[in-house]
Amino acid sequence: MKNKLFLAVIFIIVFFSCKQNTSKNELTFKFIQLNDVYEIAPLGEGTFGGLARVAHVRDSIKKENPNTFLFMAGDFLSPSLLGTIKVNGERIQGKQMIEVMNAMEFDLVTFGNHEFDLKEKDLQKRLNESSFPWMSSNVRHKKNDTVSFFEIQQYKDTLPVSDIFTMEMSDANNNQIKIGFLGVTLPYSVKDYVYYGNIYDEAERAHNELKNKVDLVFGLTHLELEQDKEFLKRIPEIPLVMGGHEHYAMSVPIGDSKITKADANAKTIYIHTLVYNVDEKSLKIESELFNIDDKITSKPEIENIVNKWGNILNFKIKEIIDEPSEVIFVSSESLDGTEKSNRSIQTNLGAIITQSMAWSFNDEVDAALVNGGSIRVDDMLPINLSSMDIFRTLPFGGGILKVDLKGVLLKEVLDYGMSKKGTGAYLQRYFVDQGPDGKWLIQGEEIILDKIYKVAFSDFLLRGFDIPFLTPNNKHVKNIHRPTKEDKAYDIRKATILYLKSLGN
Repeated sequence: MKNKLFLAVIFIIVFFSCKQNTSKNELTFKFIQLNDVYEIAPLGEGTFGGLARVAHVRDSIKKENPNTFLFMAGDFLSPSLLGTIKVNGERIQGKQMIEVMNAMEFDLVTFGNHEFDLKEKDLQKRLNESSFPWMSSNVRHKKNDTVSFFEIQQYKDTLPVSDIFTMEMSDANNNQIKIGFLGVTLPYSVKDYVYYGNIYDEAERAHNELKNKVDLVFGLTHLELEQDKEFLKRIPEIPLVMGGHEHYAMSVPIGDSKITKADANAKTIYIHTLVYNVDEKSLKIESELFNIDDKITSKPEIENIVNKWGNILNFKIKEIIDEPSEVIFVSSESLDGTEKSNRSIQTNLGAIITQSMAWSFNDEVDAALVNGGSIRVDDMLPINLSSMDIFRTLPFGGGILKVDLKGVLLKEVLDYGMSKKGTGAYLQRYFVDQGPDGKWLIQGEEIILDKIYKVAFSDFLLRGFDIPFLTPNNKHVKNIHRPTKEDKAYDIRKATILYLKSLGN
């Protein structure tokens, strides 16, 4: 094992230093890009990811080239199982990410849509704890009918989150360069305290502000790919957009520029080698997608922080499940836990969860429904599923209720869920289909409006948060069976774990 790690270190240093043989009028610098990182520890039984490994890679490269910079293209404070855990009565809510990223000394981050999963006061705490700079050209803080920059409050100082960002560098040949960054975020998470300026208008404004002050401008974005493409069509002078949001790696050329996105949870990172000719004012970029896996050693200082938080998580999970890392099920295919899918289509993961809900009542229900917004992992799950994967998927837990309700209300609930496609109120379903004519079918039969149906619901749904009229006070709700602590239905995560174990593969 030690030999493997030693060879991995040698590979990193040699591979990324061999590209630096440049002429005296060329300055070489490096960008290390991450995006959509929700987990600080390795995943897949330790086989991929892990921010301590990323830190080691960055340090190895920076040792050879001091002009090496670390970026996060949004989505890192939420969602995660660890973020939902309470310590001293308060949910962690991304505090673990900030501590690790501070220790890693990130050079720049931008907002992703998931940063706004947090309540305003919790996001402010995370901003205040950050020792690295944040930047956004289109996201603003909406407060008391005013719109202004988000602020970082530390000690007696209050600093605005940057609208644009610049940095200067030089090399041993006294070559000098000043570069700028702009960043935009898609308006996906609508919150009362967040204002989103138009992506393209604000990007063009920021570029106009930067372009005469720096030698080069780069993008650090959290957009859908088509939005990134439009971004570059409008500002073709930007040679590189380091983006996020899609969760899978890509490098997309657009004219003389390109968009890059790494895999989520640091399964991969992009390492960009940029060579700037200070006389010709020309730039060459080579981008390498680099795997972060168990062949790479971890930086001890970062690993210690990761382990501290891991111990907190394991202690809390073991209050519910004895062996959280035990493989409980081997799937024939990856299970789709991505937010976009579970809020818009029926997924294989949604099917397993709703089947588990029905199973927890010995299948003595007519249907089972859970809101897609309850599925928080926003990732593809590994084939070898552990209990921890289920907790990552359903971090908020909660019970499963067996509800007797009239068909007229069941139809109204299903119609509402479909009308909310693309949001957390979209429903994952079991024993429920929609016929070619659009009519709802329960176990193959059209809904009878005055019939009483027994439906397994997540208890969250019956609180009226996602579906306002679905509450215990609705006149068409006739009875609610609430599980006891000894019942399988007491916790949706435990029900899913026990169901998968019962399949016996």
